[in-house]
Amino acid sequence: MSPGRRAAVAQLILNHLTKHFGGGRPAVSDVSLTVREGGFLALLGPSGCGKTTVLRMIAGFEQPSDGSIDFGERRLSDASRALPPERRNMAMVFQSYALWPHMTVAENVGYPLKVRGISGEAWRRSVGEALALVKLTDYADRRPAALSGGQRQRVALARCLVTSPDVVLLDEPLANLDQHLRKSMEETFRIFHERSGATMIYVTHDQAEAMALATDVAVMSEGRLMQMASPAEIYARPEGAVVGGLIGRGSVLRLPLSEGAPRALEWPALRTALGGIGEAGASNGAIRDVPIRDVPIRDVLVRPEHVRRDGEGMAFRVIACVFEGERFALTLALPDGQMLKADGDSALMPGETGRFVVGRGWRL
Repeated sequence: MSPGRRAAVAQLILNHLTKHFGGGRPAVSDVSLTVREGGFLALLGPSGCGKTTVLRMIAGFEQPSDGSIDFGERRLSDASRALPPERRNMAMVFQSYALWPHMTVAENVGYPLKVRGISGEAWRRSVGEALALVKLTDYADRRPAALSGGQRQRVALARCLVTSPDVVLLDEPLANLDQHLRKSMEETFRIFHERSGATMIYVTHDQAEAMALATDVAVMSEGRLMQMASPAEIYARPEGAVVGGLIGRGSVLRLPLSEGAPRALEWPALRTALGGIGEAGASNGAIRDVPIRDVPIRDVLVRPEHVRRDGEGMAFRVIACVFEGERFALTLALPDGQMLKADGDSALMPGETGRFVVGRGWRL
């Protein structure tokens, strides 16, 4: 089988998927989503949120307690029956690489073909093409112990490629790599996805990885799906404080906002809301005509790139200033003690006061 680009043939559909392991809340609770044909979905969330359990149910390593998994017209599993993993035409890349130490790189990559009875010239051609794609042609005769972590992960990816799987499942594959290797492997995954045409599902707790790689991001928390959208959509318009807190470096503030306040907030409305949270800010634009106690308190997400120094802005005290190379990461104290993150192009010392405009916010 050649590892060249293949046409994606079906959608992967999770329908009210639930998994109990006994006692307490379910590991996965009523998760429904559709992975687009040939899409790259990132399952994102903190440890214990259920994302790996979802991946294992898709692979066939776990059976749902309720709900179902379909691939096109084919039922893969539900609470009463499950198609074995070997009959799903899926491939999995593990965090631990899962390579045979006594086999060469070529033998590891070609092992799935050997199991399927493919040998000779067809075997050599497919293995060679897979190794070329991950830039390991010159390492074909080496053993895994002679490779770096990034090279071992490339071998594991090439092993997936030779079988032309319909779905590739990746379980935190970059967790064991340093930052430099992670960036290199992200590019490898992008090329792999583009050329293979396979649907890919990528489990990670690193939101930067998810945003950089995926066509869609599904955020999970405590076994539930909180939101699924494109990276740009989920960054700009998160649904709820959990998603807003997980995606990006934003600050979730508790601010007084009227019932009719829009989801997308700009400086005039934010200035009014910020002015209503404490005496120190009241002189900078307090809420007019409505008693503070009668204004509902709502969660508002503010990204640091939308907070800028401006002589016409509100005065906030600097709590911390960290140089991050291309910018200074500032932490500001609001009048009521809440913390607001901001990006600056110059340093401000802790204890100083600076004037800032909060140009944009998103009501959660």
